[in-house]
Amino acid sequence: MLLPIYIYGHPLLRKESQDITPDYPDLKKFIDDLYQTMEEADGVGLAAPQVGKNIRIFVVDGSAFADDDPACADFRKVFINAHILERTGDAVSRSEGCLSVPGIHEEVWRPDIIRIRYRDEAWNEHEEVFSDTKAWIIQHEYDHLDGKLFTDHLSPLKKKLLKNKLNNISLGKFKTAYRVILPK
Repeated sequence: MLLPIYIYGHPLLRKESQDITPDYPDLKKFIDDLYQTMEEADGVGLAAPQVGKNIRIFVVDGSAFADDDPACADFRKVFINAHILERTGDAVSRSEGCLSVPGIHEEVWRPDIIRIRYRDEAWNEHEEVFSDTKAWIIQHEYDHLDGKLFTDHLSPLKKKLLKNKLNNISLGKFKTAYRVILPK
């Protein structure tokens, strides 16, 4: 089922998400819905808060970056109860966009290596190190679990320059091919 995506300015996007238990209702269906919604919206990741649930789940599919980073060719995962344990390496700048902030892409600096603990769909626990494009995708989606958006990483000057665009987004003055929920 396609889920509507919550848009910049909605207070739910600013709440910290909570861990869940294995008996979370309809977990498999929710994960399938996240993947379907992400794919239909042409995203490379989607976090539960972006579809109105403040729980610690996000899905990623990095295959769109396989030409530039072959390690992403089969990078399709669900992260449940994810917690980044360490961020290391060099800070790298990449252009980021977000399904919750349509039409805006800006350079964001992030560490290029992370160590993360999470559970998969079968509830197996993993602790893994990811680098480069994979680390960048994960960090972007992970921020949603902590109530952050990529725009929070921008300089004060850049935020000021984007203020009108961001206000227009929160008012619904944009076009997308996917269903959205605007701030009240």
